[in-house]
Amino acid sequence: MFKIPELRKRILFTLALLAVYRIGCFITTPGVDRLKMNLLFGGDGQGMLSVFNFFSGGALEQMSIFALGIMPYISASIIFQLLGVVVPSVERKQKEGEAGRRAINQWTRYLTLGISIVQGAFMATYLQNLSGAGGEVAGLVTMGSVWGFKLLTILSLTTGAVFIMWLGEQINDRGIGNGISLVIFAGIVARLPNALRTLYEQAIGDSTGTVGLSMYQVILLAVIVVCTIAFICFFEKAQRRIPIQHAKRMVGRDAFSDRSSYLPLKLNTAGVIPPIFASSILMFPATVAGMFPQNEFLQSMRVALMPGDWRHILFYVGLIVFFCFFYTAVVFNPVDVADNLKKSQASIPGIRPGKMTAEYIDRALSRVTVVGAVYISLVCILPEILVSSFQVQFYFGGTALLIVVGVALDTVRQIEDHLTNRHYEGFNAPTNRPRLRKTA
Repeated sequence: MFKIPELRKRILFTLALLAVYRIGCFITTPGVDRLKMNLLFGGDGQGMLSVFNFFSGGALEQMSIFALGIMPYISASIIFQLLGVVVPSVERKQKEGEAGRRAINQWTRYLTLGISIVQGAFMATYLQNLSGAGGEVAGLVTMGSVWGFKLLTILSLTTGAVFIMWLGEQINDRGIGNGISLVIFAGIVARLPNALRTLYEQAIGDSTGTVGLSMYQVILLAVIVVCTIAFICFFEKAQRRIPIQHAKRMVGRDAFSDRSSYLPLKLNTAGVIPPIFASSILMFPATVAGMFPQNEFLQSMRVALMPGDWRHILFYVGLIVFFCFFYTAVVFNPVDVADNLKKSQASIPGIRPGKMTAEYIDRALSRVTVVGAVYISLVCILPEILVSSFQVQFYFGGTALLIVVGVALDTVRQIEDHLTNRHYEGFNAPTNRPRLRKTA
């Protein structure tokens, strides 16, 4: 793949921007003691803060300028996709082609800026509550001026969130792969070595005599990880193929016989979007609860939505199923597909073109989406089940593994497209193909 200058340039550009992102994750926000922030995570490793830290690639643990991560942009994208369903003007913009897409992207940027400011204010207040009298971490905030710290924190975190959004858009335009997904991918992969070390320490126990995992439990965990990866790869590539019959065409005096093809319906049309969207929504109540520590209702809601609680699992699965159907409906319109088939003089055998074709595709897509939603839900709740079974923090399942494998497969597919479009063999091409012999 490095033989193609354009593809090589795109890959190196993507790696360079991801390196910039990782460096930014270690630039601490002014006025915060980074070491005391690390102590806070040492005592709340399985709480809601770990979920924030997970999607920020460890930036929250460092209280970095990138602590908000890519979540403000994702939240803004969710809002506009929801508005596209209920607001006619936004829906018309979505159907205006390239011009409409640019307008919605610009609106999404403005909304990302607003969400970042609000979340930055919540974060500044939360840090001051932790550092103040009666807080969990005394001396966390080193700046004396309350409003000065708030304004500087809001400015730093908002700038960091907007800069990450810009990095993702640059990767989309000039790099390879989906920029937003790759930013999350980079944060997860960068934390794997530390996660392996932590799992090893939990397996062997500690110096106080706490018994760790047995060898059989470690082997079982390794088998579960490998089987989960294979499970994800299988379902990410699974398709429901609807046969398509093309009508006979006349070109001059030549008649081209009808040919058969198929319409592929991916089992997981929504990709990694549902768990990301679901996690981002579940983070919001915890953010608000951090702003009002004296409110008993918000604190009880915060506890109920912590990972491991049965109510968190219930809400998480419900949101995943909802976004699987919602995002599939956004990206795949059976009516448009049926109209395109009718215009190209193609049809599904035994189904009349037009409305009946759209209904048939919609039924098939709904059944496939049900299976896809169950698959994503099982993968995402796997860590919480294993944590309750083995009493260890399981880092190699659920949303993390789904994002890593899904983004890796999508990036490889895009590289394959660049190779095949330029008449190069793909990754799976045989290397021992016999050479053709010249004949007279």
